[in-house]
Amino acid sequence: MIAVVGHRDLGNRTLELVEADLRARLDRLATGAAALVRAGAGLPLVFGRAAREAGRKLTVLLPAQGAVPTVLPERDRSAAGELLVLAEHVRLLPFDPEDRNACVGADEQLVATCRTVLAVWDGSPSDGRDATAHLVAFARARGIRVEVVWPDGSVRGRA
Repeated sequence: MIAVVGHRDLGNRTLELVEADLRARLDRLATGAAALVRAGAGLPLVFGRAAREAGRKLTVLLPAQGAVPTVLPERDRSAAGELLVLAEHVRLLPFDPEDRNACVGADEQLVATCRTVLAVWDGSPSDGRDATAHLVAFARARGIRVEVVWPDGSVRGRA
């Protein structure tokens, strides 16, 4: 499995750059490895599109309460719908999508099941809101291959 983690505060231009980079990386990574992403807007959707365009099977993780999917935050709903259309498989994972710590825990579970993590990361440390540095360290500590994705011209912020 190949997963993606990264900053949530990326604008459209940066997401375009990232999507092109992800597509190129997915084209050259091990044939047959499926892609795994937690449902959401921004980076998860861009990764899902790139994975399908690269011919990868896509598994989408949805938050759940028991065996019932949880309602996603408004900002993620339409993107999650598109991801579900792109997905070959959907997995339910118990966590609250409105709770930052629960989301980090869900991402740790996602990372722990993968052989490769594509980290859309500018190299900055965790700041209490963004856990990308933590997830990179988490993966590396478990011997999971991490490729940092930060194309020239990428910036953080919604601009």
